[in-house]
Amino acid sequence: MFEHRSPEMNLRREATALVLTDLHNDFLEPGGKAHALIKESLFRNNTVENIESLLRAASTVSVKVFVSPHYYYPHDHRWVAPLTPLEDLAHMIGLVNRESVFSFEGFETSGADFPERYKPFLFGENTIVTSPHKAYGTSTNDMILQLRRYRIEQIILAGPVGNLCVEAHMRDFIEHGFQVAMVRDATAGAVNEEGDGYEAALINWRFMAHALWSTAEAVGRIEATGTS
Repeated sequence: MFEHRSPEMNLRREATALVLTDLHNDFLEPGGKAHALIKESLFRNNTVENIESLLRAASTVSVKVFVSPHYYYPHDHRWVAPLTPLEDLAHMIGLVNRESVFSFEGFETSGADFPERYKPFLFGENTIVTSPHKAYGTSTNDMILQLRRYRIEQIILAGPVGNLCVEAHMRDFIEHGFQVAMVRDATAGAVNEEGDGYEAALINWRFMAHALWSTAEAVGRIEATGTS
């Protein structure tokens, strides 16, 4: 039996960031276009509330928050190359659609908007919202560049779609030399005929991430950076 031994991950506030993917109403709010796919996992993990706890802790000690959104603009719906199954579903149901790349018309309270409960923590100088990722990972946005420019080395990672966009970001971060702690109950996953996406994500994270924390542990470690 493989015995997993995680190296200790001691956070340094100036080099640490909370990174959140897909922080949208369409995933996190009842009635959102993808909410039904992950609602049971969201409920079991208390995901929505746990993400808020992470945001509150980061705000308390001024740890930077990087948000990787997932928007589709009208021109994205005119792609001619084949889509992956999930992308095809997203385009079909209008997931995280934005009406225009040039304005926020129709954005507020839409499926692409952030949940209202998070906005008090996001609207500030310590939040960096990157350009949108278009598939799953960071190769289609400027997340890596933004992290590098801020000299971030340690990432605490969470988001609602654990086995897809969250994991894709994790893999990219590891490949680029970042130290990554995954927050196991600030995420979720869908179920299909092949199995449980959340459970699959946990297996991969246990092998690959530098640390696998609960929200309570992550909050404690974030808050401790304010006294170090």
